[in-house]
Amino acid sequence: MRIFWKNILAVLLLVGGLYYMSQSNFLIAGQSQKVITNELTWSVQRLVSKESWVEQGDYLPLNVSYQLLAGAPSTQQRFLSVGLSSVKRAKGSYLIPTLQSLFSQSSPEERSSMVVVVLLADFDVSWRVSTATEIKTAFALELEQGQLVVLHVPQEMYPPYTGLKRNYNDLPERVSFRSKQNLDYSFLILYSARLGQYYLQIEDDVFSAKNFLSTIKRRVAEQEAKKTTWAMLEFSALGYIGKLYKSAQLPLLARFLFLFYQEMPCDWLMGRFRDLMTQKEQILFKPSLFQHMGTFSSFQGTYNKLKDKDFEEQYTNPPAEVYTDMSSYKKHFPKLAWDAGEDFFWGRSPEKGNHLTVVFRGPTLVTGIMVETGSGGKDLLESAQVEIGHDVITTEKDRSCKKFQTVGTFKNGLFEIQEMDKKYTSTSSCLRIQITAAQKDWLIITKIRISTKLRTSTNQA
Repeated sequence: MRIFWKNILAVLLLVGGLYYMSQSNFLIAGQSQKVITNELTWSVQRLVSKESWVEQGDYLPLNVSYQLLAGAPSTQQRFLSVGLSSVKRAKGSYLIPTLQSLFSQSSPEERSSMVVVVLLADFDVSWRVSTATEIKTAFALELEQGQLVVLHVPQEMYPPYTGLKRNYNDLPERVSFRSKQNLDYSFLILYSARLGQYYLQIEDDVFSAKNFLSTIKRRVAEQEAKKTTWAMLEFSALGYIGKLYKSAQLPLLARFLFLFYQEMPCDWLMGRFRDLMTQKEQILFKPSLFQHMGTFSSFQGTYNKLKDKDFEEQYTNPPAEVYTDMSSYKKHFPKLAWDAGEDFFWGRSPEKGNHLTVVFRGPTLVTGIMVETGSGGKDLLESAQVEIGHDVITTEKDRSCKKFQTVGTFKNGLFEIQEMDKKYTSTSSCLRIQITAAQKDWLIITKIRISTKLRTSTNQA
């Protein structure tokens, strides 16, 4: 009898075990099917190409669903995609002026070579609708021609960005803001991966230099000709503005920002990414192509007066000839300090009485003068004065002016004066930098910039 009950118990256990296994397999199969369904759905909605090895192998899956609010990306890859993310600000908005600057500072040929991608990253529906409507009204032609795309990522696509650890002793609100910003940029960059050969990251409160795309194209060609490793070229020293990447590396960058979104701000992460991609040194071009225009930050409307001192929108000094009696080093001639660009005048140790003289081709009413010297705190102009001159004369060696008057002296290697026309009302024919004491160090004059206006008087001194 005991053996009989043992057999019955064994049979019941066997049947129960088989039933449990069958139910478990059913649950597991159901779960697997659910995962597969979601993955297939997301894959259909993913807009990145399979050109990157990351995408080819489906490494580090980053599945994002996008809502297209305006425009449609072109099927033809362009030279440059420009990405910016925008959220609702407590005080004003700079998005429309930023977009106007990007397009107005570009020629028709340049606009046809780029696409601007705007991520409206705020979860306020009314703000998104009104902003998208404003963009549609202001940029109907750019949207129609595939030069502008506006999109949104639903909130459910985001991982948690509240209650995170407080690195660098940041306030919880600041941690949440910068963490979400990293996620915004990650999604924006991933979407833009297939749209251009190169990708430019800017912010939603900048204005652009004239023909910035042509300058970027020239700089890229120069960099590629060097056949050296690079991951990021910088066209502004500020924040996450003017940073250029190869599109083939964007899937990696997007995942990098996503993986470490809560660790540090985006402009710190980009430096780490550059190092990991084995770019040894920063590659920063001057003059900068983008300037920060915002007065109030997107973080709680805090005041932000950050400006890029190397930005030149479309600066051109008036036509002039430049002379000096200082010895130039190699091909760093004095005219380079006058012309727009990042070249400069580099002279050997100046002596007292040496000069650099600019002779205008016509009488000019000068309203402001700015002269920068030195590089990295070295080769500064230690002692000199700035003068304006009148009555051009020609000698055997060069041209100059018959008489000069001093308008100010250098301080810490810099000279700047504005509203000169309030005191000096007549036109000038020369500008001279006169060395007032010898120095042992060599001299670099990085830029000489003047502002002018049309004459309101026929008087000339």
